[in-house]
Amino acid sequence: MKPDGYLAGPLSRRAAELEAALLDRDSQAIVCARGGYGSGTLLDSLQSLRLRRPKLLIGFSDITMLQVFLWQRAGWTSIHGPMVAAGFERGENQPFGYDRQSFAFAVSGTQRTWNINLGGDSLVRGEATGTILGGCLTLLQTTLGTPWSLDTRGSILLLEDVGVKPYQVDRALLHLEQAGKFRGVRGVVIGEFPESGPPPGSSVTVRDICRRVLGRMGIPIVFGAAFGHTPRPMLTIPLGVKARLRASGEGKLEILEAPVAQAK
Repeated sequence: MKPDGYLAGPLSRRAAELEAALLDRDSQAIVCARGGYGSGTLLDSLQSLRLRRPKLLIGFSDITMLQVFLWQRAGWTSIHGPMVAAGFERGENQPFGYDRQSFAFAVSGTQRTWNINLGGDSLVRGEATGTILGGCLTLLQTTLGTPWSLDTRGSILLLEDVGVKPYQVDRALLHLEQAGKFRGVRGVVIGEFPESGPPPGSSVTVRDICRRVLGRMGIPIVFGAAFGHTPRPMLTIPLGVKARLRASGEGKLEILEAPVAQAK
């Protein structure tokens, strides 16, 4: 496509191609090329679609808005995982690449249940069971006030991002808290937040912010998990399925139901 400013192409063409992909009867998944910015501009045009045949939308970062929309409007599960130019291009089990096992389990339907070792640090120890929801913090915040604002009640909430300062994370978490999005949340899994160090003159880290703001909820929390924006092989986590969070040591997610059914 011919770029339209800082977008990959004109809105009309991008919307038409996404709509065609979502309605295509011959495909079972959409693997996104990359994140960035622009998914939110497509949502108004998607509201009138009859989304009757679920398929997996695979991606993270800016794709969070599409995943939230499809969950809230149609109850579609999706995959928080690698994209063509953000994970797959670096290779399996490689730095800035993707974790092969968690991806294969999430998309194949061959496993009804499986474990994901998060590789993080348990800020608040404990166990909780709920529906995995969430994604990129900035994009989740952006859905507030829209018809597709994420219903987080009963969830294991995923939060990750890149290139945001600790005070910006503080502001986003405060906004979500004041909007009631932490009520009924049963556990939280937080990413590594790369390129998000404190500004000059401050020593407060994103980890400090998460401990202060989220820790007071008294629910299990794991910080620094290797999903989303991470320099480690990216873990693939299904969204919209039941899971048990075990917050001890590096943390573990026990996926309790598959996002897809195995083909017969």
